[in-house]
Amino acid sequence: MTPLTLTHQNLPGVTMIMVAGELDITNHEQLLTFMVQARQRPADQVVFDLTELRFMDSSGLRAVLACRSDALQCGGDVRVAAPRPGPAQLFEITGIDLRMSVHVTVEQALFIAMKAAEPAT
Repeated sequence: MTPLTLTHQNLPGVTMIMVAGELDITNHEQLLTFMVQARQRPADQVVFDLTELRFMDSSGLRAVLACRSDALQCGGDVRVAAPRPGPAQLFEITGIDLRMSVHVTVEQALFIAMKAAEPAT
């Protein structure tokens, strides 16, 4: 098993969380705690960079959805970026990719998140 590694980067109005390793029943709660701690403001847009996430089970998916629910309640949103084939298939099979933004690249997700974070004029 590849251990779960979580890092983050704060940008104006956006928190990017890089998730690497394996996200499953043994560690999914770490993601929930980390997201709350990593955001500068509860209303931040959140981008999960899944470039290095090798495996995710339904517990991991539930954690991502809980993070999205928390972000939406605070006025933000969650975007998923660059999932590998296994996690991408999980988003597709469950239909989550139809209810939440899943982007092919990190750059694309960040661009849209930054636009969403801009104050309305």
